[in-house]
Amino acid sequence: MDSSLKPDETLMYKEAKEASVVVNRQLVSNHALIKNVAKAIQVLRKNGRPLVVLTCARGSSDHAASFAKYVFESQLGVIVSSVSPSIHSVYQSKQHLAGVLFLCISQSGKSPDLLTSAEQAKLSGALVVSLVNDTQSPLAKLSNWVVPLQAGAEKSVAATKSFIASLSAILHLTSQLAKSKTLNKALSLLPEQLDKAWQLDWERAESTLVKSHNLLVVGRGFGLAIAQEAALKFKETCGIHAEAFSGAEVKHGPMTLVQKHFPVFMLGQDDETLKGLNAIASEFSARDARIYAAMRGGNESWRLPTIQAEPMIEPLLLIQRFYKLVNAVAIRRGMNPDAPPYLNKVTETH
Repeated sequence: MDSSLKPDETLMYKEAKEASVVVNRQLVSNHALIKNVAKAIQVLRKNGRPLVVLTCARGSSDHAASFAKYVFESQLGVIVSSVSPSIHSVYQSKQHLAGVLFLCISQSGKSPDLLTSAEQAKLSGALVVSLVNDTQSPLAKLSNWVVPLQAGAEKSVAATKSFIASLSAILHLTSQLAKSKTLNKALSLLPEQLDKAWQLDWERAESTLVKSHNLLVVGRGFGLAIAQEAALKFKETCGIHAEAFSGAEVKHGPMTLVQKHFPVFMLGQDDETLKGLNAIASEFSARDARIYAAMRGGNESWRLPTIQAEPMIEPLLLIQRFYKLVNAVAIRRGMNPDAPPYLNKVTETH
């Protein structure tokens, strides 16, 4: 790659920075649509029938689906499960999905296995709702309802603004289904908070991450999805082997890995999960692990600054600032985050 390329010159940097504009556009443009989609979903609950939600996605979009699971289950009290697209595309199994909300999340809306799953779900009686950036895509055309991500063109192979837009669309839909004034208010503040989060000083984490070959990324609850996304971006843009774990799961086998100088990156929102995450961080620090934790608490040297916000909003702020960090780490490791080797913008799995 061009060794003169600066971090703020990459498409990844520019597109991640656009997140506040994207989210603001989405909240305004989708306002009436989201209300109508929420009404259509509520119909599925008629006669006291419980709502069951199935999510279908790949890659970063599947991490967004993980976020949807925590948000829907905690705020709506519904059952959410992830569908394996290969059940339809490879095994060609038929499922009985009448009365089910089938939520597809995709930037391109073109992956063959997602299309097969959505088509089969629709034929089996599910309500297919797609969160998709390309509203002219095959996925959009076969869905019952399409929620545009409004992210605009995303040219970097690494998804950034489209991922954040997926999370905000999930929260927007949840605010209408739950009739939550608190979440609506929090969403109205999100664009401004994203701009503030972008300016947070995380540079001191770069020197440790640049030298890393293997690391753990830890989150929990609403933040687990962004830990998964961060681990993917470490692999994708930096060539670093990173694995994401819940703050609960890391206490099992992965704890053995964290010894002196082992790198750990933690992301946590200020809710009921924070106490446990801080305890884990303190334990890792006592082992002289090389940790950086973007979460609220004391004034330890390993702590990165955050923006205080509604707990469901915080993951969006943290992942946006992370994109800026991982973009810089990739450049320092001599890689172009816009064009990772062996990867394409649209991944066509079957």
